[in-house]
Amino acid sequence: MAKTLELQFLNTEGKTVKINIDSPIEPVDTAALNTVMDTIVSANIFFSTGGDFVSKKGARIVERNVADVELS
Repeated sequence: MAKTLELQFLNTEGKTVKINIDSPIEPVDTAALNTVMDTIVSANIFFSTGGDFVSKKGARIVERNVADVELS
């Protein structure tokens, strides 16, 4: 199972933009996560097609199962 920490932000157009971090350390330190996300917004270092990141929306752990199918 592959796990990803998905950081969600709102951009200037009000659309959701995401930053994904592979193999996050669990449990997630919510205080550190809030600080990092606030820093990303205030530093204005990322840009999306809908404009700058303007606020935090949320964060979540996404778990994905992948099974290869053998072709004959």
